[in-house]
Amino acid sequence: MVPCYNEEESIPLFFDAVEKVVHQMEPTIEYWFINDGSRDRSLSEMRKIHSQNSDRVHYVSFSRNFGKEAALYAGLRSANGDYVVVMDADLQDPPEYLPEMYKLIISGEYDCVGTRRTDRKGEAKLKSFLSDKFYDVINKISDVKIVNGARDYRMMTRQMVNAVLSLTEYNRFSKGIFNWVGFKTKYIPYKNVERVAGTTDWSTWKLFKYAFNGIIDFSEAPLSIATWFGGFSAFVSIIGLIVVIIRHFVEPGSSAFGWASLVCIMLLLGGIQLMCLGIVGRYVGKIYMQSKHRPVYIVKEKK
Repeated sequence: MVPCYNEEESIPLFFDAVEKVVHQMEPTIEYWFINDGSRDRSLSEMRKIHSQNSDRVHYVSFSRNFGKEAALYAGLRSANGDYVVVMDADLQDPPEYLPEMYKLIISGEYDCVGTRRTDRKGEAKLKSFLSDKFYDVINKISDVKIVNGARDYRMMTRQMVNAVLSLTEYNRFSKGIFNWVGFKTKYIPYKNVERVAGTTDWSTWKLFKYAFNGIIDFSEAPLSIATWFGGFSAFVSIIGLIVVIIRHFVEPGSSAFGWASLVCIMLLLGGIQLMCLGIVGRYVGKIYMQSKHRPVYIVKEKK
């Protein structure tokens, strides 16, 4: 299954590249393209390929853009094969690894064969730095461990796919979900491959928000940090109060340290309180969205 957002140029190139590889493989291949509310002619390209290969190529088109996580979920729900592969349409997930992945998974030793990038050649240095730090942080504060450089590109057994689909949460972070459900996974390393066409929609800011959502979804550490900040500020306030009382008796008639210091302390404590409320608010917001029981996506067209 292939999630797509504004991949008009990539889709035909992707299909041709994968076809060259899968013709060498034994099993029957079925394609599921997921149009995540693209604003270009991605849907037209899907319709074209479907009309030429209606028995093997299918597509699902959303009513609007719901995000890659929704597209991944829709693709996994649509695919009904014994083994399911997740790939990006931009060919940054090299199709030539498919035979090796299939050989490993049919051996019965693994439930999932994933891929991971060993470098980030071609990416902006800031984006690469933040990505590396994200893996360091989430692996320290979460029970779910994510391999650095792991891609969504993976082949899974039907049992594992069903386990992933059993998690019906509204706020999804697939990299964490794939690891949370367990199952034995083998990772194939490869060097970074640049997009075959088009431009990425993942800006540094979007990646940052995505990473932060992943931390919120799979760790309670931010709540602990808020608690520790509150405790620390309360402790400092008590120490400050003791100092003021002692100073009053040691130097009778002396004033406090001045209005400037008082304002700074108030701003510091106010900032800490707002930050802690913001962290708690993120968790409450996710609970609120989950409680609405809204669908993860809405389908407009399906073939």
